[in-house]
Amino acid sequence: MVQAEQTLPEVLQAFDFGAPVVGAIRYGHGHINDTFVVHTQPEDRCCRRFILQRMSAAAFKHPDQLMENIIGITEYLGKQILERGGDRSREAMEVIRPKNGADYYTDSLGGAWRVYPFVEGTVCHQAADTPELFAASGRAFGRFQQLLRDYPAGTLYETIPHFHDTEDRLAKFKAAVEADKLGRTKDCQPEIGFVLAREADCSAALDAMRAGKLPLRVTHNDTKLNNVLMDEKSGEGMCIIDLDTVMPGLVLYDFGDSIRFGANHSAEDETDLSKVNLDLDLFAVYTAAFLEGTGGSLTNAEIEYLPWGAKLMTLECGIRFLTDYLVGDEYFHISREGQNLDRCRTQFKLVADMETHWKELEDIVNQYRR
Repeated sequence: MVQAEQTLPEVLQAFDFGAPVVGAIRYGHGHINDTFVVHTQPEDRCCRRFILQRMSAAAFKHPDQLMENIIGITEYLGKQILERGGDRSREAMEVIRPKNGADYYTDSLGGAWRVYPFVEGTVCHQAADTPELFAASGRAFGRFQQLLRDYPAGTLYETIPHFHDTEDRLAKFKAAVEADKLGRTKDCQPEIGFVLAREADCSAALDAMRAGKLPLRVTHNDTKLNNVLMDEKSGEGMCIIDLDTVMPGLVLYDFGDSIRFGANHSAEDETDLSKVNLDLDLFAVYTAAFLEGTGGSLTNAEIEYLPWGAKLMTLECGIRFLTDYLVGDEYFHISREGQNLDRCRTQFKLVADMETHWKELEDIVNQYRR
């Protein structure tokens, strides 16, 4: 792929930053898009910054659909925040269109670029080092749901088809087992059996949706802590970022992925599975904060299915790791042999721990429901 720096001068000329550009450097920890922070120098005030990104052509085949989703969501959020007396510039992302008025800029080599104002006075954390930080992310993602409760989710494009379709993930897993192209199934028979024993679980949420029990909503689908900008002074979540995976989905996807990511203390590829356990206290902390953020906007059925969200998102992630191991580590980058198998085992240990404490998970959810 062509280095983003090759067309960067052209791209900087394509946007009106409102002041002379004095620098643009690589920024952040993302591995999908090419991200730069652009520094400008207005005459009458201090430096103003912007985030400039080249969208990944490998991950997102249709930048037009991606940006239509993002512009629709950010403009809607902006209106909701203004109506409630909030700070539009800090509480929602805003797309700055290029000079040609399009939703994004296409450079001379076909790269697709976008610009957002930099949200000053915020910090992005890579891990939930304290329960308070985990709770702040829960309130932020809950509020994201509350603000978008009336947005027509069906109008959004699927930027990554079947992203949280657990039935589709199961089908791909079975195909990989059947093909066994690298002869690796002999190394992971217990893990294969773990998945097959939970085949019916993979349809639990989708069956509820098809039956009309769970409504389709706008979901973020990547609710890691580092996708919330936290206010430097208060520590509260200010702005949800990385909206590339915003699609139609179920609220339990967003809740469950946060629990999978944040309610345990082990490394994702921990080899000592005795260290891998669901932290019930962190589950409670996040549940209380998330439901507080949603402000009563969820249905009773959605709240009832929150533990299923934690289990299914963790099971799905484990299935993805195991499938990738079987096909030759094609999707998830590895730094050592067998890393994806170890990753899958940590997820399955978390699933097993959730099953052991299922009644406690349900009791926690019921404790904090409104």
